[in-house]
Amino acid sequence: MQLQRRTFLNLAAGAAALTALSRKARAETYPSRPVRVIVGFSAGSASDIIARLMAQYLSQKLGHQFVVENHPGAATNLAAEYVVRAAPDGYTLLLLTSANTVNATLYTKPNFNLRTDIAPIASIDLVPYVMEVTKALPVKTVREFITYARANPGKINMASNGVGSGPHVAGELFQMMAGVKLVHVAYTGNPYADLMAGQVQMMFSPIPASIAYVRSGQLRPLAVGTPTRLQILPDLPTVAETLPGYDASGWHALAAPKDVSADAVALISKTVAASLDDPAFKAKLLDLGSLPLPMTSAKFGKYIAEDITKWAKVIKFADIKAD
Repeated sequence: MQLQRRTFLNLAAGAAALTALSRKARAETYPSRPVRVIVGFSAGSASDIIARLMAQYLSQKLGHQFVVENHPGAATNLAAEYVVRAAPDGYTLLLLTSANTVNATLYTKPNFNLRTDIAPIASIDLVPYVMEVTKALPVKTVREFITYARANPGKINMASNGVGSGPHVAGELFQMMAGVKLVHVAYTGNPYADLMAGQVQMMFSPIPASIAYVRSGQLRPLAVGTPTRLQILPDLPTVAETLPGYDASGWHALAAPKDVSADAVALISKTVAASLDDPAFKAKLLDLGSLPLPMTSAKFGKYIAEDITKWAKVIKFADIKAD
């Protein structure tokens, strides 16, 4: 009886140990529950659309829901701070954008440090800017625009989506490199009606927002802000062909709180990379006017640091202050 009792206890202990190991294995499998993707823009925005496309792809490939939550406010700082304060367990991600790298300098006393408090995971897409002018402006090339602007200092109004927005800093970079002075007009709503009417004369616009106006002839495109020409506008030169080194685009990526597990980073990075190789997913990005931007998490981390440095120079040169 003593032997049977001992055997039973040993078997019971073994079963308990196996159950505990099984539970631990399940707990360590990522993801094992829904993952939130925090977006610093309102529902329906270009960034929100990109986030939902990627969340849908991740949900399908990883077997658990990736749910988009919109936390707009403070030029995306509210969303970023929310993620910084979240547990670094991989279940709260941030849709990181070029706005975040601008804000790193624009806001002098943020409640977090983008360089140290956010872990980059994977880049998603590049959102090219197009230098556009109202049709009444007597210029058809970047060179002609620069000549006209130098002859009419302070008489060309440059529209943007707000102080420190991508179109704003893209325009300030242009002024810095071209040696011209434009009058910045910040909009909280849609600037395109005024641009087409000639109340403002030019803008560096994200392609998805204005491609229809360009194709219909309502706005005149002069150049794209990317270093190379774009398939979507193949006959349009780059700004860099006139101003060597000019490069201004928006972008989207995924990030997490610092100290997030390497396994979570590796899995999401690998899955995002797979999406950018998927013809159907790529086609959706191209339809929106975006370009796939595949990078490893390490390379993307370097890209973020370079972007912060780049826009810091522009912000200081133009003396841009946050509203």
